[in-house]
Amino acid sequence: MVSVGDRPARAGAVPVGRRPATSAPGPTLGVRFPVERPMPTDRLRSWLLAILLAFIGGILRFYRLGFPSDHGTPVFDEKHYVPQAWQMLRNFGVEDNPGFELVVHPPLAKQLIALGEWVWGYDSMGWRVSAAVAGTVCVLLVVRIARRLTRSTMFGVVAGALFLCDGVSFVQSRMGMLDIFLTVFVLASFGAMVLDRDDVRARMAVVVAEGRVGVSPFGPRLGVRWWRFTAGVLIGMACAVKWSGVYWVAAFGVLSLGWDVAARRAAGVRRPWLGVWVRDVGPALWALAAIPILTYLAGWWAWFASETGVDRHEVGQEIGVGGPFSFMPDALRSLWYYSGHVLSFHANLTTSTSAPHPWESKPWAWPMSLRPMLYYLNNSDQTCGAKDCVSATMLVGTPALWWASPLALVWAVWRTVTRFDWRHVAIMVGYGAGYLPWFLDIDRQMYYFYATPMAPFLIFGLTLMLGDVLGPALAGTERRATGLLIISLYVGLAVANFAWLWPIMVGDSITSAHWDAEMWLPSWR
Repeated sequence: MVSVGDRPARAGAVPVGRRPATSAPGPTLGVRFPVERPMPTDRLRSWLLAILLAFIGGILRFYRLGFPSDHGTPVFDEKHYVPQAWQMLRNFGVEDNPGFELVVHPPLAKQLIALGEWVWGYDSMGWRVSAAVAGTVCVLLVVRIARRLTRSTMFGVVAGALFLCDGVSFVQSRMGMLDIFLTVFVLASFGAMVLDRDDVRARMAVVVAEGRVGVSPFGPRLGVRWWRFTAGVLIGMACAVKWSGVYWVAAFGVLSLGWDVAARRAAGVRRPWLGVWVRDVGPALWALAAIPILTYLAGWWAWFASETGVDRHEVGQEIGVGGPFSFMPDALRSLWYYSGHVLSFHANLTTSTSAPHPWESKPWAWPMSLRPMLYYLNNSDQTCGAKDCVSATMLVGTPALWWASPLALVWAVWRTVTRFDWRHVAIMVGYGAGYLPWFLDIDRQMYYFYATPMAPFLIFGLTLMLGDVLGPALAGTERRATGLLIISLYVGLAVANFAWLWPIMVGDSITSAHWDAEMWLPSWR
């Protein structure tokens, strides 16, 4: 088994981050593009393992999926999105009830919820089935992306097993809310970005092998990059779920250009930074800015096609027919007006000093799950076999995973500084895009479920750290055996921790004493 961190090179390879000296323009002879460790050859087995883990994840997510409900009605924020999705289903994909002026997120996730309601009906199973499917897809994506990051099928499986044990993504996969849909599109976009990086380096290796890298001081044109285009479409779909998807638009754009600089430097391009400005910035803006915008607008297809959508025909009413933007289509001007209402809502959604929400949490509490989210609580359930019973559903991060996040972050910074490991950089970018922007407006009302898209990147960071624990393939037998033991113990700890928290994540009836034992921190109450 080849471990994480191995970097076998062949004779004549150029170290990553360095470029060979070239005395004159023209072909760079005798230079080889740095060889990264190839993907494992067990393609079929790796897919079977990934599908198996996704299947297990699906079983867990669909277990008693229709429970709990509030006497047959949605719980917590499901009360916003579930009826809006039902109206979309009955009204050709659009919300037009004036009573739903509080429509504060784009339509895509609610349309996906509506698909489940179409299949199963307007009940708790119907409005959660799409979220459960999205959460199951996330398991598959985590396994495949981790395998590509580590070049190891074993660590792809390790990442999948850890993700199965993550309480945040698990519970959100069982709720008719939006954040699991945001997560699946962000995660898929990140996977496409990693594939684009590998594709670019493969193309650059061909150019170097053919001696054409020195023809221009800017390096070669790289042609159409379909994986980056795919990443743009997927991140645009994330924005069509929630506006917070725009954080990853910016983050992935910078990450892509950074990878392009690294690839051109490694290939020996004489002006790599300028080469990126000349060759890559324009196509990157198209793929990771214009395409997401167009995809986002496409998410409003039903609203554009409607005659009765909320604020659909405001030009000539609340919006004047003239003005500097009169050249724009009326539909786009109306959407801009509508979006202004949404922005106003979010800007004024601040923490109340007189009556704060009892389960609100600020971002500094998220990395270690210091303030979970209680979705459902029933103290009158008497099915636990004791006098006092509790049935609850709580969004809580598995401590074995989330309490290790500071260590994973410090390790990622250390590996970045000492080894210039691009994988840790990518994971910190993805994690940071879901975390740091929330500090810009700390007075805003926030909840722990906002951290859902951070979960896959936490798992990737933990997986890479475990790979370094295992050590390189050339390490001694004793070192490898010790590393495998530590990894096995940690995965077992995560599974045991998840199993312990299971009753309070799925609403099982437990005794009051058991409930008290589940509350590990005072802030969990």
